[in-house]
Amino acid sequence: MGRFGSPKYYFLWYALQFFLLIQTRVFCYQYKVGDLDAWGIPTSANPNVYTNWATYHAFNLGDSLFFLYPPSQDSVIQVTEQSYNSCNITDPILYMSNGNSLFNITQPGEFYFTSGVLGHCDNAQKLHISVFGNGSSSAFSPSYAPAASPSYPTVFGSIPMAPSSSLPSSSSSSSSSSSLKIPVFLLSAAIGFWISALLFQIS
Repeated sequence: MGRFGSPKYYFLWYALQFFLLIQTRVFCYQYKVGDLDAWGIPTSANPNVYTNWATYHAFNLGDSLFFLYPPSQDSVIQVTEQSYNSCNITDPILYMSNGNSLFNITQPGEFYFTSGVLGHCDNAQKLHISVFGNGSSSAFSPSYAPAASPSYPTVFGSIPMAPSSSLPSSSSSSSSSSSLKIPVFLLSAAIGFWISALLFQIS
């Protein structure tokens, strides 16, 4: 068996530190809003698709929401709770319309989204999630939504000014991935297996 001060042990020590660092950062996921239904007006067979979708997912700080939709037919806006409940789309916090819109969750708080197309919100194309300070989350139906938080967090900068005749221009972040979520924890498992194999070889 090699001595603890040998280069092999130093290498394994640094590899273990890297593995622990990866473990603290990989558990962030990208969620495709609506899964197979994507982002659009819910069908009559599944009118509560977005309420149900959010209920069955646990969102954490560092996660992201991926909205997939035809850019020529739809959009997504972040709004206040009041605008969410009344389907007022004239003064959004954030407007995205490129068809591959990514919203990163970097703060706890209440997040409200609707379609930016007139009439879509009234047809239940809306999403509300709540991310608390410990990273856990829950979703609420429109009739049982909690009080609005003091601020409306967004990672895309200042609130755009809406022109009187149209919604603001897009200031979105896009993603080419359409996966339901990214299982990057597999990378950590592979690194752990590799380190274990090295330890076995030098023992």
